[in-house]
Amino acid sequence: MDKTKQHIIKEIAQDLDCGYECYYNFKTHEIIAIPDFSQVFDEEEFKEAFGETLKKVKQHKADFLKIEPLESFDSFKIMEHFVAQLTDQNFKLELEAVLQRKKPFQNFKHQIEQSNFRQDWFDFKQLELEKIVAKILSLRK
Repeated sequence: MDKTKQHIIKEIAQDLDCGYECYYNFKTHEIIAIPDFSQVFDEEEFKEAFGETLKKVKQHKADFLKIEPLESFDSFKIMEHFVAQLTDQNFKLELEAVLQRKKPFQNFKHQIEQSNFRQDWFDFKQLELEKIVAKILSLRK
């Protein structure tokens, strides 16, 4: 199955959004997504589920580009950009206030979930992640 460049970018962006580390093989266009080990509670279960995959990546390290989930700073910037482009001034002010308070990620998520902008947020975040992935992949040609 031949994956288009846009499909690859989209898939990697979705995996990153889930908090996975991604490995992209430029030769085969294979994408390997692995959850963050530090978030896993059972080491044996993790090794059983991802041991072979990790071994494959290690054995062919030169063929894979590792793409890590965003740092919280970068995720926060995406939230700020989303808020900045909102045309609903009341909701924009609410979200600006949320970003200034404690626990901005949790509170932002709560506000978005309760709003009419939920899907707009998901679409915006996906596009921003795709831009980041496209940039990373273009640097490694």
